[in-house]
Amino acid sequence: MKFVCPQSELNTHLSLVGRVVPARPSKPVLSNVLIKVDEANQQVTLIGFDETMGIQTSFKATVEEPGELTLPAKLFESIIARLPAEDIVIQETQADAAVTITSSSGEYEVRGLSAEDYPSLPVIEDGQAAELSIEALLEGLKGSLFATSADESKQVLTGVHLLAEPETLEFAATDGHRLAVVKTSDESGDPADTDAKMDVTVPAKALRDLERMLQTYTSSEPIALKFDRTQVIFELGDQRLTTRLLEGQYPNYRQLIPKQFERQVTIDRKLLMDALERIAVLADQKNNIVKLSLDSKQQSVAVSVEAQEVGSGREVVAAQISGDDLDIAFNVRYLLDGLKALGTTEVQLQCNTATSPSIFVPLGEMQMTYLVMPVQIRS
Repeated sequence: MKFVCPQSELNTHLSLVGRVVPARPSKPVLSNVLIKVDEANQQVTLIGFDETMGIQTSFKATVEEPGELTLPAKLFESIIARLPAEDIVIQETQADAAVTITSSSGEYEVRGLSAEDYPSLPVIEDGQAAELSIEALLEGLKGSLFATSADESKQVLTGVHLLAEPETLEFAATDGHRLAVVKTSDESGDPADTDAKMDVTVPAKALRDLERMLQTYTSSEPIALKFDRTQVIFELGDQRLTTRLLEGQYPNYRQLIPKQFERQVTIDRKLLMDALERIAVLADQKNNIVKLSLDSKQQSVAVSVEAQEVGSGREVVAAQISGDDLDIAFNVRYLLDGLKALGTTEVQLQCNTATSPSIFVPLGEMQMTYLVMPVQIRS
């Protein structure tokens, strides 16, 4: 094996696959990155895999000798990251599964393991296929990922549920206290192949890595998706992400969203966010609870916090309010997370009582519903 490539190129692709290399692997070879060097296509392929999730990425290089081996991911990445930004030479030595890395700054030798013991990434033979636009995918991930649960005991809630219907693809995430649902569609057509009956829950960890990959994806080609009952594969040009699906029945979240509301509040998203960010300084000292007081006469929302032994704060934001006055309290972090994801100039808060679910919706083209459970205020 021998190839020449820019340091920056190798560094970028190593940091991508390094994200899935396990800290405590079940077998030593999984702490390595698999390197495949293809002379015919003048291409280098890197693979990282933890037996649940895998990332494969390829890039062009000047290949003089083909070959494949595995190298310690963290060590290899750390060396490459610190080399000068210039062409570097990677060459297999006479020793078993070792390479020399040569640049103008000097030479390093890194020992690895044979590629023979490295497990193959899963393939899907008889599953379904779909194509997703990059815009629809990014919009859905931004509007849902933040609401997934971190509690591994509720494993199905640690992922995002993807549901394909004619002309729309729905993303849903809940941690039991809040629910984010995004419906995406393409101006050019469907965001997903309508023949594919997609009804799967994908781990949030895999989708966060997919989101990072999408942000550097320069092609306008749609993302290819293959899935069966246990596995899903996303293909982005020369990159591929594969992950096991989460098992278990996802909650029937649609029945949680109220159909009618007694109160509606239209408010500038940025003004409300700024007030909440300032109030959160005090709320964080106590229990993260902030109170919203709807005043239909003054057409305003007062944002306040009472943190005993620390202090209190209150700000008033102009709003358009229909319905009776109401005091309602929320976890301030849940409000801020949702408002950041909503992304429009104005948002609408819809609610009934101080203890029933409230929803925030964007006023604009984005189709998103963010449901938050209020916190009971002790008088």
